[in-house]
Amino acid sequence: MNVHDLNKAFDNRLRLGIMSALIVNQEINFNTLKELLDITDGNLASHLKSLEELGYIEVIKGFIGRKTNTTYHLTSTGEKAFNQHLDALEQVIKGVR
Repeated sequence: MNVHDLNKAFDNRLRLGIMSALIVNQEINFNTLKELLDITDGNLASHLKSLEELGYIEVIKGFIGRKTNTTYHLTSTGEKAFNQHLDALEQVIKGVR
């Protein structure tokens, strides 16, 4: 593996952060992601939409009481793609040493 095996979808630090949060959590809601990544609603929504369009995450809309609650979780495709990206990154790092 080399640098060309890295997934361009994860080049952006925010998408990398979203995927990292989702790989260790079964699901996570919008507000938690927003606080964790310290970004605006619009910026987060844009990156989430991109990951959703790639089939890497799934959106679940629901309610807690009368308030809407949007949560996200990794798809099997997203988990596989992210793990392959991490493997490629590890190989790049090992190759530099």
